[in-house]
Formats: sequence, structure tokens, C-alpha cells
Amino acid sequence: MNVLVISAHPDDETLGCGGAILKHVAAGDSVSWLIATQVYEPQWAREVAERKASEVEQVAKSYGMRGVHKLGFPTVRLDTIPQIELMEKIRPVIDEVKPDWVYCVHHGDIHTDHFALYNAAMSLVKPFYTGRSGVKKVLCYEILSSTEAAPPQMNRAFIPNSFCDISAHLDCKLEIMAMFESEVQRDPLPRGPSAIRALARFRGATIGVEYAEAFMIVREIC
Repeated sequence: MNVLVISAHPDDETLGCGGAILKHVAAGDSVSWLIATQVYEPQWAREVAERKASEVEQVAKSYGMRGVHKLGFPTVRLDTIPQIELMEKIRPVIDEVKPDWVYCVHHGDIHTDHFALYNAAMSLVKPFYTGRSGVKKVLCYEILSSTEAAPPQMNRAFIPNSFCDISAHLDCKLEIMAMFESEVQRDPLPRGPSAIRALARFRGATIGVEYAEAFMIVREIC
């Protein structure tokens, strides 16, 4: 099975679906990674950009990703990019990977990059496109410090209806998250290891396992 993980920022996928990625790879699935943004000068120093690029390479290798597709848009500015430009960059990746499953950032969280990327990606995986792309399942994942920080509005709520048992993979997920030295936080902040473990434990309790990740199914074609 081919899987495509769509993230706005390099650490999104580990926070949101890192355990699921590890589970897919362990099952022999081919996982590709699309990263929409990157830091840019002079907003960030060149050394920071180089360090973040190195983190991406290290993380992709640790996951066993088949390929990494960097779109190169400026981070925290996706909402200023016309949607058609985002779509034109995402479409070739979908055509190349031909994913059976797509994991995408949730549209309702506090980060405007996530909202813009979600809208562009969903425009490319409409049901009548599945004959061409082969997409059978689309899921959204939650991201600590973004999803739960959204305003309390029903249309922005993350309401999970799909769960993945990651009990065998949580420790590895935490090790990979630690590779994002420029993004990981110390406890008790949201991206600290205890918070990541606590969310996984809570989601696991929901389905009666030790640790889990939660998703919202956007669409599933059987």
C-alpha cells in the first residue's frame, strides 16, 4: 500500500501520525512525505535553515520514508499563497506517489498554514479524482499546540472517528520527535515528551489499548 503524509511543517507528521507511519512501514507499506513549507532568510538565520534541513533528512531516514517532497513555500505564510499555486505543487506529488491513503493536517486548528494546506490538498482528492489518483482513504491528524489551541467553535473541532494502536511504536515516535531539536519543547509544554505520551495514553484509553493516535476520516471509499 502507498501512503502519503502531507504536512505544513517538518514536525507536524511526527506529532500527529508518527506512530501510524511507523506501523505502516513495519507492515511493508511505502510511505512518502510532503512538506509544504520551509524557513527563510532573513526571518530565520541561515544556520537555522540548515539545521532544520538536516533534521528532515535524519527523520525521514529514521522512518524509512520512500521519498520526501519539499514544496519550498515560506513557513507561516501559506495563507498568502493563492490556492491554485499550492495545488499545482501538490498535484504532481499525488500523481507520482499514487497513494491509497492520505494523512493530512487538520483544517480547524490555530495555525493558518494548516488551514491553507488542507483546503488545497482536499481540492485534489475529491471523490471523482480517485480513478486517476487511486486515493481510497483520507484522514486528518491532530497536532499538539495547534489543534487543541483552536477557538471553541464547532466547525473547527477535531472530533476523532478513527484510531490507530501505536503501543509498539510510541517510544520510537518520541525518539524521532527528539530529533527536531529546533521544535521540541521541555515538559510541561505541549510538545514535551510527557504531553505527547499523555495524549497517546488518552487516545489509547478510548479504544482500550496502551497508546494510540486519533484521526478524523474525511473520506473512505470501499
